[in-house]
Amino acid sequence: MIIAIDGPAASGKGTIARRIAAHFGLPHLDTGLIYRATAAAVVAMGKSPTDPVAGAQAARALDISRFDEAELRSAQMGEAASIVAAIPEVRAALVDYQRTFARQKGGAVLDGRDIGTAICPDADIKLFVTATSHTRAGRRAKELASRGEAAEFDSVLADISKRDARDSGRASAPLIQADDAIVLDTTQLDVDGAVAAAIQIVEERSAQPD
Repeated sequence: MIIAIDGPAASGKGTIARRIAAHFGLPHLDTGLIYRATAAAVVAMGKSPTDPVAGAQAARALDISRFDEAELRSAQMGEAASIVAAIPEVRAALVDYQRTFARQKGGAVLDGRDIGTAICPDADIKLFVTATSHTRAGRRAKELASRGEAAEFDSVLADISKRDARDSGRASAPLIQADDAIVLDTTQLDVDGAVAAAIQIVEERSAQPD
């Protein structure tokens, strides 16, 4: 069973994906993390995240185990990853990495922005997790503050809006809802409520005949 979970930044898709994977005993891949690792590798090379040659080189040689996850989840790497992810050469280089993970025996859970549309268009179950930009900015501000990073709400909201526009407007695999994805709006849900709703969707969809 392949479960594809897409959605914009800070919608809750990563937490939902991890919890769903644990609930159903499936491996999980946060595909945003591999873009963050690619961005970190580009920066380590002394190159700009906008450099398509450096981005593709870093993506092809990616070894995510070399990076500290906490550092990858910083606001700086989030912004750099959004820039790197808009480069078609980078996305092309990482497609096989993601599809190989998805095709493991028994299936997998992948979350990102183009899983149900570009990476695993034939996924058994697709969720599109969303929330209002203000809700997402509030969540991201709390997350950053918990790590000791600057978290002024208006600045975080502006960053969220900028990333939404970049992710949705890029030429290669933009962030869009797959036609057969089920929308889960988490605006009014806490973590446990969102996870419970997602698990119910998966269970109901997996119980339906093909």
